[in-house]
Amino acid sequence: MSEQKRERPIQAGLDTIAEAVKTLSLTPGVYRMIAGDGEVLYVGKAKALKKRVASYLNFSKLPIRLQRMIAQTQKMEFITTHTEAEALLLESSLIKSLQPRYNILLRDDKSFPFILIREDHDFPQVQKHRGAKSIKGSYFGPFAGAMDVNRTLAILQRAFLLRNCTDSTFAQRQRPCLQYHIKRCTAPCVGLVSGEEYEAQVQGARDFLSGKSRMIQEKMQEAMQAASAGMDYELAASYRDRIRALTSVQAGPDLGEAGADEMDVLALHHEGGKSCVQVFFFRGGQSFGNRPYFPRHDSEEPPEAILAAFLAQFYQGKPVPRAVLVSHEIPRKAVIEEALAAQSGHKVSISQPMRGKRRKFIDFALGNAREALMRHVLSQAGQEKLLSGVAELFKLEEPPERVEVYDNSHISGTNMVGAMIVAGPEGFQKNAYRRFNIKQAAEADDYGMMREVLTRRFKRALKEQEEGVRMVWPDLLLIDGGQGQFNVCREVLEECGVLGEVMLVAIAKGPDRDAGREKFFMEGRAPFQLPVNDPVLHYLQRLRDEAHRFAIAGHRGKRKKQMVASPLDDVPGIGARRKKALLMHFGSAKAVADAGIEELEKVEGISRAVAQKIYDHFHG
Repeated sequence: MSEQKRERPIQAGLDTIAEAVKTLSLTPGVYRMIAGDGEVLYVGKAKALKKRVASYLNFSKLPIRLQRMIAQTQKMEFITTHTEAEALLLESSLIKSLQPRYNILLRDDKSFPFILIREDHDFPQVQKHRGAKSIKGSYFGPFAGAMDVNRTLAILQRAFLLRNCTDSTFAQRQRPCLQYHIKRCTAPCVGLVSGEEYEAQVQGARDFLSGKSRMIQEKMQEAMQAASAGMDYELAASYRDRIRALTSVQAGPDLGEAGADEMDVLALHHEGGKSCVQVFFFRGGQSFGNRPYFPRHDSEEPPEAILAAFLAQFYQGKPVPRAVLVSHEIPRKAVIEEALAAQSGHKVSISQPMRGKRRKFIDFALGNAREALMRHVLSQAGQEKLLSGVAELFKLEEPPERVEVYDNSHISGTNMVGAMIVAGPEGFQKNAYRRFNIKQAAEADDYGMMREVLTRRFKRALKEQEEGVRMVWPDLLLIDGGQGQFNVCREVLEECGVLGEVMLVAIAKGPDRDAGREKFFMEGRAPFQLPVNDPVLHYLQRLRDEAHRFAIAGHRGKRKKQMVASPLDDVPGIGARRKKALLMHFGSAKAVADAGIEELEKVEGISRAVAQKIYDHFHG
């Protein structure tokens, strides 16, 4: 290609930017650089839009990646804001939804889990919670992950003996369960503890999660000594075990002195053009876990810019602590603080400690970030080698960036669930997993189920693409099934108009479902097998098995929900206590449904009006 031809797209991009600059003002705002096919290439914010966009015209001084971006730019769009902080919040939101290729991207934006102490029951339940805070109760967190929540829940049960059973199970208990016998619950379901005593247990858990752990431990130590002095050694031993449980969840004696009541620590390690941000969560003087993140960015990006972009995206739609410790000096820190304060409703301080106890937090987090990045790079190298093998096997032009694997699960056509898992150079992308509740396919129709799942997936993708949302398409579609499944999926791709854009492969289990004897089906090639010890075969088996696991987990969850459901759950005005009284009196939900108004009135707690509601529900 001649030099003149290479310069044409560059000049076209510069002309697009120069034309936009003519109409821009010096107000804050957000700009989008868009390619000819509608793909959003970059989202940026500016204190003064005109100055920021005009800076792209100084082409020769820009990094190579920005020069490439300008060469692809054919359109620009702008949104003005009142302040630079508003522009930052809008920029983060757009980056999260559009995932532009030239932005620094936080790809794993899964919501954090919390511990919830419910307050919609006379005997509150403690449980793990993720998502909208729509249930009445006290929320504590965020925690770094489910394992951190589960560990803390187990300790809370040992220390405060709170129930973890559902309201339905609670209402139907007639004698204490195993949790009572192993001293993890005081059995409020059968009246072995009063409401006042149980509320004291709940308040103890609230106080502990709020940072009042030392006060609680001191009270337990006094109670233990009193029990020991009174020669009630069994009770004293119980308090001893509860004190040990509380001690095991605390982060250490220096936490309170370091001001870690509500604090996150973000440390970035940058090496070889890749980065890891290690995030530690501290709440109420305790560690709520840590988690590594690997943002996507150009290898030329400086660590300070990566961490600043990570900060803005990380807290998008998530709880923000009052203090954030960072390992690098953040550019335009005051703007980020203002934006986070506007989002959270309280003052947010971002600081880079250079000495003292807070610096020890940073150094510890940096060590974790360095080790996590090393493991990530080694794992990624192995993944890339396997994906290169997959590309060679299926005649792909280059290693696939996104592999989607599909499977279905059901028992005799009941509780039918379809599943999609996603894998790529960094392994399984669990935030991209999806489940599909099968709604239209006939019972036990595996072909119909796969048709419905793929149709819904690709028609939705095409619709969102028409609406301007950038969709990530799979490079390889792997189906758990044989020739029949392959034919059905091929028809769906053809109907959606994407048959030539996605490589479709079906993997069928071997005779007697033996691992290692799988047969592969693809377009224009006779069915074939791979050697039993082929690493690529083992990798594809792992993908298939992960999809199978995910589908079965969805099916079991759906089946379990159906099994514990009761017709009484849908009756308005019937809570756990009334449901338990009705079941104790009549013996079954069917007997309740068949009962008359006078019979229903005989149950304790059921008035004439409530009895009428129950009767009307089943006979109306």
